[in-house]
Amino acid sequence: MMEDFYYAGGVPAVIRTLGEHGLLARDAKTVNGQTIWENCREASNCNPEVIHPIDKPLAAHGGIAVLRGNLAPNGAVLKPSAASPQLMRHRGRAVVFESIEDYNARIADPALDVDKDCVLVLKGCGPKGYPGMAEVGNMGLPPKVLQTGVTDMVRISDARMSGTAYGTAVLHVAPEAAAGGPLALVKDGDIIELDVDTRRLHLEVTDAELATRRAAWRVPELNLPPGGWARLYIEHVQQADKGADLDFLVGCRGHEVARESH
Repeated sequence: MMEDFYYAGGVPAVIRTLGEHGLLARDAKTVNGQTIWENCREASNCNPEVIHPIDKPLAAHGGIAVLRGNLAPNGAVLKPSAASPQLMRHRGRAVVFESIEDYNARIADPALDVDKDCVLVLKGCGPKGYPGMAEVGNMGLPPKVLQTGVTDMVRISDARMSGTAYGTAVLHVAPEAAAGGPLALVKDGDIIELDVDTRRLHLEVTDAELATRRAAWRVPELNLPPGGWARLYIEHVQQADKGADLDFLVGCRGHEVARESH
């Protein structure tokens, strides 16, 4: 639990461990004027069963895997520590949901053509599409699959999920569907290959077929308001691989306080 992590020494203890093993930019300045190393070099690890030493990691692989391929040219992310080992290399038939509303309307339908080896694909949940890149990427499994005892399936979306969520969920697919990324072109029955070891996410559809689909694709209706913050956000938000920042703010920020506010 986070409480255990806190009492074991928390983030400062982790930073000290990283810094001692060359895994940290120790000279990086922080807001208090000191470097990150100066702030944390004396931190104590009070419980090595919670914050493991570097030579005894909790898991053999890192917490985040960045995947690339023709389905995610600018990248997608997966959390191996939350995924099922047997699904880290998987090839399956896509079951596509065009929006979260489409997913909610059909996921529990007994007639849904889906089995445990399928790949659930959710579109329209990225920075522009939702809008706001909602935490809906760890889609619940179809009840008809859950009833067979299966507890995990490969899921792919341009959405996020909670940091404590479980499952083999490929998230943050960039570019997102609403921006015309390849995710927008996936159809039911397409074969998708996931290979976490090689960081590969591949849609087994020919370039010619994808070009045909792209020519027929139309930008989805995003129900843009006539003005206000929501419209400004949708028109200017960047993709997940760029941090979902607003394009007009890039390179314009500073830390100086020009005037006191009150």
